[in-house]
Amino acid sequence: MFFHKKEPIHAVQVGEPNPRFAQLLLEQFGGATGELSAALQYWVQSFHVENAGIKDMLQDIAIEEFGHLEMVGKLIEAHTKNTDQTEAYKSTLFAIRGIGPHFLDSQGNAWTANYLNEGGDVVRDLRANIAAEAGARQTYEELIKLSTDQQTKEALVHLLTREISHTQMFMKALDSLGKLTDPFFGNIKPDETVALYYNLSSYGNGNGNGKDERGPWNSEPTFKYVANPSESSS
Repeated sequence: MFFHKKEPIHAVQVGEPNPRFAQLLLEQFGGATGELSAALQYWVQSFHVENAGIKDMLQDIAIEEFGHLEMVGKLIEAHTKNTDQTEAYKSTLFAIRGIGPHFLDSQGNAWTANYLNEGGDVVRDLRANIAAEAGARQTYEELIKLSTDQQTKEALVHLLTREISHTQMFMKALDSLGKLTDPFFGNIKPDETVALYYNLSSYGNGNGNGKDERGPWNSEPTFKYVANPSESSS
């Protein structure tokens, strides 16, 4: 059961409407990293989860994302309302589609369920969600840089902040399952190559001007570094 409260989850005000900026905001309404995608992804994932606590978390975050969708929609509405006679408005997608939000991204591509990343395994889904929040946070950061309206920026900073909060929630949920740093999940045991790192981007000219970088991602004790995979496989 859903109820809608008319007050947005956070204040939304616009001092100087800018329809061109509104078109950029469509990215977070009907785009791949947008709030609709996040809300539907987390909501559907919740039905795959047997852990009652994580199910509840996913549903709570999903509902908050619907609230964020409303915020972005109100921002787009405010940035396009009463601007339809301006040259700026006439140069945007809104000249064709009308004022307010639409299920399009900033380039006019229609929203698609292909943006959703859910697969029925709680570990897999939580990791996908961390990536989704990172994408949304990055988009908000770029929108904040491009905005010239202080009140719009304040709303966007709040949205960016909540992406960070959600990321931490998903990380804590993974940690509670013992899977924050453990890459393995599922029922199929990996083969013996699981601990091998293949050096497949080496300098091949033999002049000694370059070196292959080393770090914890390709070193002991986690990985055995295979300097020349072609020799080891022959």
